[in-house]
Amino acid sequence: MKGLRPIDLTFSAVFVCLMAIGANITVWFPFLAVPIGGTSVPLSLQTFFAILAGLMLGKKLGTISMMIYTLVGIAGVPIFAGLKAGPMMLITPTGGFILSFMFVAFFTGLIAERSKSNSVFTYGTASFIGFIVNYGIGVSYMYMIMNTWLELDISYWLAWAGMLPFLIKDAVLSCLAATFMVHIAKRIPARWLGAKI
Repeated sequence: MKGLRPIDLTFSAVFVCLMAIGANITVWFPFLAVPIGGTSVPLSLQTFFAILAGLMLGKKLGTISMMIYTLVGIAGVPIFAGLKAGPMMLITPTGGFILSFMFVAFFTGLIAERSKSNSVFTYGTASFIGFIVNYGIGVSYMYMIMNTWLELDISYWLAWAGMLPFLIKDAVLSCLAATFMVHIAKRIPARWLGAKI
């Protein structure tokens, strides 16, 4: 990617908005919080959109769009989950997930760029790697914050066990992102897609 084109900036801005909407979809539509085992799992779409940003925009522009989303939220615009904002969000248990979206977009985009195929296998592999990166960073960061900053004595495996409903949800959404991207690649000119330039 030699330079940013107007279409690149537009797509990047769209994904910043989609991340904000995906983080807060249950604020406007509470019925999308799914009750599981006595608790409710909010249908957040952030992992889905972060993966899609990497697939559509490529590693550089996808990472830039996730970085902008993070910086806008840190600056005080309420676009994080629960309409929250500010730098203190990065030292909450979910702060690692916010930071992970940049890496999700990067690695997903990297795999999409290196492959010359627009197949379900290619996008599925990229989406799976993005999903693993998201939870690998997010849960490890949550474990660290809970055991240090919050002074809660929990095991690493308990931290993973607590994320099980979210893991299932985002695993399904990652598969949907791959399938969705196959259809997008057939309808959007390759010159528009950052992953293919």
